[in-house]
Parts: sequence; C-alpha cells; structure tokens
Amino acid sequence: MILANGCKKDDDSDPPDSVKDVDGNVYSKVTIGTQVWLVENLKVTKYRNGDAIPNVTEGTQWSTLTTGAYCNFDNSAANAGTYGRLYNQYAVKTGNLCPTGWHVPTDPEWTELTDYLEANGYSYDGAIPGINIAKSLSSTTLWQSSTNNGAVGNADYPAYRNKSGFTALPGGYRYFGGEFNELRQYGYWWTATEAPQADGWYWMWSYSSTNVFRNHTNPRDGFSVRCLKD
Repeated sequence: MILANGCKKDDDSDPPDSVKDVDGNVYSKVTIGTQVWLVENLKVTKYRNGDAIPNVTEGTQWSTLTTGAYCNFDNSAANAGTYGRLYNQYAVKTGNLCPTGWHVPTDPEWTELTDYLEANGYSYDGAIPGINIAKSLSSTTLWQSSTNNGAVGNADYPAYRNKSGFTALPGGYRYFGGEFNELRQYGYWWTATEAPQADGWYWMWSYSSTNVFRNHTNPRDGFSVRCLKD
C-alpha cells in the first residue's frame, strides 16, 4: 500500500499468506485436513499483550522456575533463528504465546493432525490406515542422517519427505535441570494440555524414527512450540 506521503507501508513486503507475531517475526502457514498450522517453530520473546517473556540462560535458574520463560538452544541466537526458541510449559499455560487468532494446540488437536495423516496416505510405506508418518511431517534438511528404512533422516521415499508441508525441525530440548540436548536429532513440541502431576503433554519424533510419539513431562522442560489457527 502507498501512503498519502508517498511512502510504502513496511508490512507490504510480507508474503500475503503469512502471519506476524508481536515481535514482527513472519511465519508461513499450511492447511492439513481442516486445520491450519504455522510452518515454523515459534520465535517470539514477548507474550501477545507485549509483556516480555524472561530469557533464562543460566541452568540452575532454569531448573527452579515456576513461571513462564524461554531460551535459545545453547543460548545461541543463530540456533533460535533456525529452529525457533524453546519455552517451558508455564509460558504455554498463559495462553498468550501465539499471535492473535492462533493458539498452542491441545493434545486432542495434535491427535487430530496425526489421525488425519495416518488415514489419508501420509505413511511412507503407503499403509492406509497406517503409522510411519514422521517423514511426511519433517523438513527435508537439518535432521541428522539415518540409514533406517523410512526414517526422517533417510532420503529414501522422496515423494513422502515433508509431504504434509508441516516442515518439522529438530530443535532439541532443554532438560528441566538446565542442560541442552539433541539438536538436529529430535523435535519436541508442547501441547496446551496439562497431564497428571501437573506435567505437560508433548509430541516428539527423531531423525531415526518413522513414527511420532506422545508423552508427558516436567513443565520446566524447554520445548518448541507450533501454533494452530483458532
């Protein structure tokens, strides 16, 4: 858009089918079944209302948190730029991480995604209904290589590599004790659903796996976040 003063509005350069967070990070989106997902892991450093999310770099401090925080893997801005940031479950529970009109998906909404893929031909071996959908969810780059048949890190079955367009990246995680682990090997994504003993449910898969897995863990763990359209 050209403004009255002859200047071009800054956000005109953003792709027309994109979403911007409160920090100005721009994300693409993809429709899978009836759901619309952001393609990239979240990178925001502020809640939706503009309040800062604490960036906790020191491991001992991270291990004692009972409120929302984020970090970059190995405290590296370069890793954050590539893989997104890691958030604890307390930040997710605020309900204010994602851009307006978007939310951190619940555990049932993640299940809806995986059920759709399993039932609609996204298993690398063509099983309908099936499993083995991790390859169809994952980026074709940045994952550690694997020789396992049909695994995310194996370049076999090229027609199924990121077939869904979800483009999952292996951002690793931060253990609740403060240590960083498994960059380029695993991706972990929080749900917005609380589990027993105040844990949080999450979904994950690895470079060497063919399928996705669901579990729950300590809310102080630092995982990636994907946003789902309201």
